Amino acid sequence: MFDAVHMQRSEGVARVALSGGRLVELSQSGSAKALLPRCHGARPEIVFLNTSGGLTAGDRLDYRVDLGPSTRATATTQTAERAYRAEGVSAQARVTLSVAAGGMLDWLPQETILFDGASLDRETVVDLAENASFLGLETIVLGRAAMGETVSRLSLSDRRIIRRAGRIEVFDPFRLDDSSLARGNAPALLQGARAIAVLILSAPGAEVQLPALRAALTEPDVTAAASALPGRVVLRAHAPDAWPLRRQMMRLIETLRPGALPRVWQS
Repeated sequence: MFDAVHMQRSEGVARVALSGGRLVELSQSGSAKALLPRCHGARPEIVFLNTSGGLTAGDRLDYRVDLGPSTRATATTQTAERAYRAEGVSAQARVTLSVAAGGMLDWLPQETILFDGASLDRETVVDLAENASFLGLETIVLGRAAMGETVSRLSLSDRRIIRRAGRIEVFDPFRLDDSSLARGNAPALLQGARAIAVLILSAPGAEVQLPALRAALTEPDVTAAASALPGRVVLRAHAPDAWPLRRQMMRLIETLRPGALPRVWQS
């Protein structure tokens, strides 16, 4: 008799804290790394990296950013995150972000690519002070079109929670599974899209940006809609391929934050 094979799992935790233009804390362990490249912009950039190369069953990845009062920063990922086929326990990803009074954080990770059979449970929690600002993007790509990949089996639970002064301002859950993929052409589901994105601006007076965002929706083959309430704007978009969606989201980010795209996005 052979003993059951216990596969090694990847675990990573990385945290960056900034305040008053200074690095207060940098900690990292396992597969998670945090880089602060030298840049000449008005705000520092934080670049997270998962050195394991992707997420599969039982893996755990945790990123955290804390900004002090009146501190501004942009956080992103060095490359697209990948979730591979997973049997059994889902991969777990957690992003925890906090912004103190007068601070501004742009969380602009590159795409998450889901491969056939992937199982991912991800949660992004943002805690904002009363007058803090946050711009967040999340993009999901179902396989790589250039490689002829298709995704028919999948388990995705993706949640975004934004709290302002302790009150929930945005609760945005998103789920995909085998059943929804099978009905993916339905108007209320993916409409055949391979790439989908959500962009959320939460800031005092954010609603005034709605006309500018709608005017910037000019990329062919991208379908999008935006809505606003006092202090927040939510825009959703989808496309048959990742590249037009990426170009569209870059245009939207430039509309809200001129000249603020992370350098790793432009390489």
